[in-house]
Amino acid sequence: MTGVFTAGVDIGSATTKAVVLDAEKNILSSVVKSTGKSVADIGVAVIDEAISQAGLVMADLYQVVSTGYGRYSVEGARAIPEIICHAMGAYTLFPDVRTVIDIGGQDSKIISVIEDGQVNDFAMNDKCAAGTGRYLEMVAGIFDLSLTEMSNLSLNSRNPCDISSTCAVFAETEIIGLRARGEKVEELLGGVNKALAYRLAIMGQSVGFRDKIIFTGGVAYNRGVRKALEERLKKDILVPPNPQIMGALGAAVLALYGQ
Repeated sequence: MTGVFTAGVDIGSATTKAVVLDAEKNILSSVVKSTGKSVADIGVAVIDEAISQAGLVMADLYQVVSTGYGRYSVEGARAIPEIICHAMGAYTLFPDVRTVIDIGGQDSKIISVIEDGQVNDFAMNDKCAAGTGRYLEMVAGIFDLSLTEMSNLSLNSRNPCDISSTCAVFAETEIIGLRARGEKVEELLGGVNKALAYRLAIMGQSVGFRDKIIFTGGVAYNRGVRKALEERLKKDILVPPNPQIMGALGAAVLALYGQ
């Protein structure tokens, strides 16, 4: 194969993603794996796998850009902050995007994007599990459900419970108490989604939620959370086919631009 190829790798706390692009920004391959114990090892592993799937070797790459909390662990890669990469990744697929809601395993972000894919403003929660994928994993554990089962069951909610605790630890106690009182599982899960949407809406007040809104990160697979966000914001929200790779995609695009 000939031409210009780049790779982007996004090392998050829960998963690590890699994307390989050609000069026309076509996605040649993408890989998503659990981060595990060693960020350095997983970063190299996902890049190697993505390169192999694309039918390339490392020497074919013009540049590799890394992002995410483990971005400095990838030797030879240029590190770029994740906010910039997520905005560029969403803009690459959706040039009319103006707001990115990204909910990952340990943090959540609201990013305001301007016409050229640059970041106008952002808000981020990386200090508390509430409003993140970890919060949903905790809730799934209470009910012994998979994340997919929890998502599907929450869609049956018609009268979501009010869950007032803004701390994930206290919310767990509150949910267990409501369950003991006989509240239906689907209404509890609906309440969890409603509470998460409320937290995101408050967090993003300073940034604003301008159309078009793109929902990314692993939590974007949860249809109940998407529904709750749409109801809270009173806006339509689009989920990309593979919402977890936006950061890695943006990193690969920035590698292509060489900036």
